[in-house]
Amino acid sequence: MGSEQLPPLKPIPIKERLSIIFIERGEIDVVDGAFVVVDCQGDRVRPVLTHVPIGGVACIMLEPGTRVSHRAAALAARVGTLLVWVGEAGVRLYSAGQPGGARSDRLLYQARLALDDNLRLKVVRKMYALRFGEEPPQRRSVEQLRGIEGARVKRTYQLLAQKFGVTWRGRDYNPEAWDASDLPNRCLSAATACLYGVTEAAVLAAGYAPAVGFIHTGKPLSFVYDIADIYKFETVVPLAFKIAASKPAMPDRAVRLACRDVFRQSRLLERIIPDIETILAAAEVPVPTASPEAVGPAIPNPEGLGDAGHRA
Repeated sequence: MGSEQLPPLKPIPIKERLSIIFIERGEIDVVDGAFVVVDCQGDRVRPVLTHVPIGGVACIMLEPGTRVSHRAAALAARVGTLLVWVGEAGVRLYSAGQPGGARSDRLLYQARLALDDNLRLKVVRKMYALRFGEEPPQRRSVEQLRGIEGARVKRTYQLLAQKFGVTWRGRDYNPEAWDASDLPNRCLSAATACLYGVTEAAVLAAGYAPAVGFIHTGKPLSFVYDIADIYKFETVVPLAFKIAASKPAMPDRAVRLACRDVFRQSRLLERIIPDIETILAAAEVPVPTASPEAVGPAIPNPEGLGDAGHRA
């Protein structure tokens, strides 16, 4: 028996969504068309279902202990919600499911700016100005601006540590040995992981490629790091030091919840995409428009294909 043809979904604009939620454990599936977390709790006859407003969330962080069905992943992609597989409390990012990925016109535009030294410098200077609230020094290369930025970042860490009474020995962490880091570094890593998840969701929603960066290069999330750094010291970094100073019993969880709240209060998702456009516009190259031929492939009843294939 075939499936009924479902009407196409119109994804909610990224700025109108919740920023990020974490799912710690459970089986993620689609039940009666709804995205749910199934928690059997030892009773598969009457499992507990928790509904997730999938279309109203920008990014879902999946922690160890979660399992995702094919139908759930397909629904997330259909509504443009980024699924990110992370370590406990988001302290490591293992993989991400891209809902559609970069648009070809935006990707070519982004690549053109990144590969031209003069255009790249204009973009980097704009990033610097947005991040520090002042124009960068004249006649400096990208590498020189990166060095100036690094020195300012180190100084900012020191000032925040003094403000909150935290012992600070510098940024030092090992992704392979999480517990080996001291408390301030653990809080910082957990906080930046949350920020990167939200930023990557916005970058993808805007149609750009996470890997094509301007300050950061050669990494899968170079552009995500570029954009996230603009907001880091006004959002998650002070938060991480404040939480480290309180020495909570579960610092990673405390950071995660605090990041969720500050993303909402600062309305961060409303800012990221317009800021990306402003940053790239600094290169003074016209933004391309989507080609009329940029349409999706013809797929027979994509929403119901899984059911039809199993029940035919």
